[in-house]
Amino acid sequence: MERDDERLPARSGGRVVSAGGRPDPPAARADNERAAWVILREIADPELPTLSLVDLGMIRRVRPDGDALCVELMPTFLGCPALAMMESMIEQRLAVLGRVRVEIVRDEAWTTDRITPEGRDKLHAAGFAPPPRGEIADVASLAGTPCPYCNSTDTTLHSAFGPTPCRAVHYCRACRQPFEQFKPV
Repeated sequence: MERDDERLPARSGGRVVSAGGRPDPPAARADNERAAWVILREIADPELPTLSLVDLGMIRRVRPDGDALCVELMPTFLGCPALAMMESMIEQRLAVLGRVRVEIVRDEAWTTDRITPEGRDKLHAAGFAPPPRGEIADVASLAGTPCPYCNSTDTTLHSAFGPTPCRAVHYCRACRQPFEQFKPV
């Protein structure tokens, strides 16, 4: 009888699989989860490419799910036209870790409080006013928003409805720049 298990040279970068086809040991699963978070931090939001999906707080959890890695994606709103694109980017980029499944979170609403401190800094650097923390979206809460260009609060709300449902347009009287703000939701 011939053998079909000829020794191949060991190489790094492969998935850990134990004899008998059993699932990865817990340590390997934890490594995959950590590696997934590193990769997810590099996936840019389609609308705001200076921020990652992690910066925006759109990734609720990464967890093992049988022989796959499940990524729980919290869209900023369920009707987001970029949702399929984000799912595809996650699946493609994490494919190096094995099978990936993206689950759209529908049992918890995304809020602007999920934006990380790094994400808030990146918003400001890109000329967006970050939303205030812990407030609900109402027009009164948008008044006096600090300008991301000069930090003046001598600003006026130009329109509560910006280019997307989650943004408002302001005008700074001090530096005369228009700017957008993420509405608190």
